Amino acid sequence: MKPFLITTPIYYVNDVPHVGHAYTTIAADTLARFWRARERDVFLLTGTDEHGAKIEEAARKKNSDPKAFVDERAAAFRGAWDRLGIQYDGFIRTTDPKHKAVVQKVLQQLFDKGLIQKGVYDGLYCVACEQYKTPGDLVNGLCPDHKRKPEVMKEETYLFLLSRFQDRLINVITSGELSIEPLERRNEMLGFLTSQKLQDISISRARVKWGVPFPFDPSHTTYVWVDAFFNYLTGIGWEGDPKKLPGQWPADLHLVGKDILRVHATIWPALLTALDIPLPKKIFAHGYFTIAGVKMSKSLGNALDPINLSDEFSNDALRFYLLSEIPFGQDGDVSVEGLKKRYTSDLANGLGNLLSRTEMMIEKFCGGLIPDKVSPHDALLDVDKLIENLQFHEAVKRIWKAVGWANLYIDENKPWALAKAGEQKKINTVLSGVASQVIEIAKKLSPIMPETSQKILARITAEKITRGEPLFPRLRPA
Repeated sequence: MKPFLITTPIYYVNDVPHVGHAYTTIAADTLARFWRARERDVFLLTGTDEHGAKIEEAARKKNSDPKAFVDERAAAFRGAWDRLGIQYDGFIRTTDPKHKAVVQKVLQQLFDKGLIQKGVYDGLYCVACEQYKTPGDLVNGLCPDHKRKPEVMKEETYLFLLSRFQDRLINVITSGELSIEPLERRNEMLGFLTSQKLQDISISRARVKWGVPFPFDPSHTTYVWVDAFFNYLTGIGWEGDPKKLPGQWPADLHLVGKDILRVHATIWPALLTALDIPLPKKIFAHGYFTIAGVKMSKSLGNALDPINLSDEFSNDALRFYLLSEIPFGQDGDVSVEGLKKRYTSDLANGLGNLLSRTEMMIEKFCGGLIPDKVSPHDALLDVDKLIENLQFHEAVKRIWKAVGWANLYIDENKPWALAKAGEQKKINTVLSGVASQVIEIAKKLSPIMPETSQKILARITAEKITRGEPLFPRLRPA
């Protein structure tokens, strides 16, 4: 079986990592850990997107050379993922010489096939999202994602003949050859493709110098999206020959935000088709974070720092909150206050309290030894399938249903009262059942909250318990 290839977007380095980046990366890491635990070979690819007009602009504002600027930012992203415990297998930078060489090979191949032609682009372009816009894409004349007016552009360019691939794109999405999830995003893409004619797109910029030069016309640099897309192949070692693809390809899952779904579902599969390269199996587009109803964005200045959140609450608390607060694929609102509330109610008072009281009672009433081996309660039966299907929100809900069951089981059976009555056999039955449930909870939590899972399994085994510090210490008052 080929390795399971999961990709995140490569993150644009015009600013530092925010919690929106962490959301996608944590989701990818959760799925990767899930498959590794089932002895599947997994390759998790992430990285940074480092060319284009927006980088030039950001570097200029910092009075920095673009290369020095992207070196610093790429290190910040890699450091953030290391700090958050992300187990990535590859980290690609689009300024890597090998990547740039492959992009140039691909451009030459497309040009030789007659699929890149010289022309003129006359239209709108949003520098903030590095995407071309139509008037219908705008809200009150502004890019809806970045709240800024697109530039009016008219310049000589090289066009990729995207219009030739419209029927092919409709067919692969309709047939499921290219699966797009959730369903509403698939329907959105099919609606777009069937309601209007695709236009050939500009894939070069004569005015932007910070980019990959065209091999047949070095006065033009490559449109940043075309450059970036090929990270999914160069990041796993592809050297540019369509007949010699790495063993991980095709990608099993591209994880993207819904704001970049359209380019991933049109330009990217069209480029692959043009090169006779198999398409990725699935693109999953998750929703937006909002704060007070506004999309979280670096450009809007309302982003949350995942490292600060981790420092205050822990890596696993952040993972728990992001994966459980919003159904994956939908929009939702996040906040520090929301994280504090869930930390206290679900982690400290829920799971943490369950482990603490289980350890205490087994030590007090059973001498620290778990009396019997019993099967856990069945509240966890569907968790694996939910994680496999990227239903992280539901998976966490099922696990916490088991946490609630175990706490209620203790309250209803009152081992302390059984001890007073001398009912040791009943105590053994109750506490064995609770212990087996806690062990199963920890196992199911492993891909979602890996550090917490390891701590629980180190402290409570099939035979005995070893008491420790509170799993989730109470938060200090503000």
